[in-house]
Amino acid sequence: MPQRSPILLEPRKSPVQARSTASVDAILQATIQVLLSVGKERLTTTRVALRAGVSVGTLYQYFPNKSALLQAALKRHMDEIAQAVELVCKEERGKSLREMATALTTAFLEAKMRDARTSIALYSVSSDVDGAKIVRQAAGQFNKKIVGMLITAREPLTTDPQLVASMLQDAMVGVGRRLLESATPEKHYDTLRQELIFITCAYLDACSARNL
Repeated sequence: MPQRSPILLEPRKSPVQARSTASVDAILQATIQVLLSVGKERLTTTRVALRAGVSVGTLYQYFPNKSALLQAALKRHMDEIAQAVELVCKEERGKSLREMATALTTAFLEAKMRDARTSIALYSVSSDVDGAKIVRQAAGQFNKKIVGMLITAREPLTTDPQLVASMLQDAMVGVGRRLLESATPEKHYDTLRQELIFITCAYLDACSARNL
């Protein structure tokens, strides 16, 4: 029985010039717009190219198919969240653990919910485009940045910083998932953010010299 060819998800090539970068940006923005407009089942490369104002041939120079488009859009979304986490981890270095927890959880949830409709739409296609792999890669980046922040805290941790960072990530991701799965995420955002801050602050207190 003949082997089926694997579905190509990676972009065909990376943009190296400003014009090419602009085209890719337009294509990925159009991918989100079409996804929100007609849903993943009716999203096609032709629809995306038309919305982006480029030819289908130009689109295919970078993305071989619909799945590659959606995966690239999801990667960009996760990169934006990673940038928000990286920024707050730099800004909070040397502060108290409670200040770190408050700023980190707020920045993470704000990045996830900045455009709730887009986050929900991309969450819905994640399983179709190997989203678990993308999330794992992003989680690794998050962990390094959070550890780098935690080890500068005013109160020394008595628990392994990498384990603490992982627990914080799990808590944030869990609340973020609950928001995305809610019928009205904006309605629950403030309440869940405050509860998440309370939980992470209490956890960090228990993992630090403050608890001795």
